[in-house]
Amino acid sequence: MKIKRKPTPWVPTALALSLLTLAGCSSFGQLTGATESIEYKSTVSGDPLVIPPDLTKANQSPHYQAPEGTARLSDYAASRQAQADLSPADRVLPQQSGIQVMRDGTLRWLVVDQAAETLFPRVIEFWGEQGFTIQSQDPRAGLIQTDWAENRAKIPEGWLRSALGNVIDQVFDSGERDRFTTRMERANGKTEIYISHQHMEETPTNDGAAFKWLYGKEDPGLNAAMLARLMVYLGTSEQQAQAKLSAAEKDNSAMALAQIGAGAASLRLNEPFDRAWRRVGVAIDSARFTVEDRNRAQGDYYIRYLDTDTGEKIEQQNMFGRLFGSRNTAEPLKLRVHVAQDGGGTAVSVLDDAGQPKTDATAQRIITVLSKHLNETR
Repeated sequence: MKIKRKPTPWVPTALALSLLTLAGCSSFGQLTGATESIEYKSTVSGDPLVIPPDLTKANQSPHYQAPEGTARLSDYAASRQAQADLSPADRVLPQQSGIQVMRDGTLRWLVVDQAAETLFPRVIEFWGEQGFTIQSQDPRAGLIQTDWAENRAKIPEGWLRSALGNVIDQVFDSGERDRFTTRMERANGKTEIYISHQHMEETPTNDGAAFKWLYGKEDPGLNAAMLARLMVYLGTSEQQAQAKLSAAEKDNSAMALAQIGAGAASLRLNEPFDRAWRRVGVAIDSARFTVEDRNRAQGDYYIRYLDTDTGEKIEQQNMFGRLFGSRNTAEPLKLRVHVAQDGGGTAVSVLDDAGQPKTDATAQRIITVLSKHLNETR
């Protein structure tokens, strides 16, 4: 566990050393069987349960509009009586049996027997319950992204932290941040839910005189833990959630290696379209691309990409840029990541906004980034 003391001159050094000596890390048994604690607190101020104003975009679709007409008193009374007849547990959070855990290699996702229109606002509320604020959401694309948050469970705990409360929060910092992306897709009348995250660590510079934030490796186990929590939030009991996750772990199927030729602007996966489409979508989320829309029938993910020499810089601002209001003035490109069946496998390429193939250096960098993230989920 990495513990970093914030520069707070009025805090005695002895106090900090005492806290490190006497405090211990908390433990929280996760549904996945892991022992790492999870207790997030957003680094962005605000009520995490407030849905961002741009969720009103959903009103453009009739799926998000309430039925017109006036309810009758008899209907209201019947509804109240039906609620009264339920058991106390079902009145608080009805048990949901229509949730399945799917696994493909290290990738896990949920299949929920509910409409995406119903699940979308509930998932936003779920992230609020987990201590996050929402950075962006797009009902049309089925995407929800949280702001960066610190896992406060990695801060030392004990009687001193309980006694000093906010003082500890001001003195200590884990030096790590996470943000999560939730993606929903319709599938045969049900909804698939995928969760991925980005991780950042505060790392000393080469001369050791300062710190800088660098992206770290994504942890599939943390994604699985959040899926488990979401299952419970949607009404699955903890015992059922644990049983379903354990059953999914028995799937040991391997994923195909993403193969890219030297200097090529496309890659190939030796697996069918459905499996490749799913993996490419998760890779796009993990690579921090901004997705505007997608069309599974055509095999296209519509993205925005800010081109740089590194190939890793994506359109999203960094954490401190958003906190202090800085703006990225560069204009992102509108592109498509195209997934197509190719014989017994699947080809992935980059198209411009008009749907024409791109083979330039920008397309090669995008393919390289996608190939890296695809191979990390094998």
